Amino acid sequence: QVQLVESGGGLVQAGGSLRLSCAASGRTCGNCAMGWFRQAPGKERELVAAISWSGLSTFYAEIIKGRFTISRDKAENTLSLQMNSLKPEDTAVYYCARTRPFLRGDASGDYSYWGQGTQVTVSS
Repeated sequence: QVQLVESGGGLVQAGGSLRLSCAASGRTCGNCAMGWFRQAPGKERELVAAISWSGLSTFYAEIIKGRFTISRDKAENTLSLQMNSLKPEDTAVYYCARTRPFLRGDASGDYSYWGQGTQVTVSS
């Protein structure tokens, strides 16, 4: 099927930046959107950002307030999330995910494949 492996998480001070990466392998899907989710302690998993199969359309949750940027490199089959101006409330496990074909990826129900997550911790 497909395997998604996140990397780039770690400990960073408030105001700092991190860049998360997701390497995808397995069955290729040229019409699948991809996204980043996060789950903070005691909170439900939430969709942070998504990008279309073309890479031309993106979706961002209002909660990140323009601080994050999602991108993909289809040639390398990787997904990235650039996170700037990080806040302690951004602390969470961040997950890479892929949708079923021809779905926009702006809803959690669109996604069928998930990575194991990478921890992001933002200190005050």
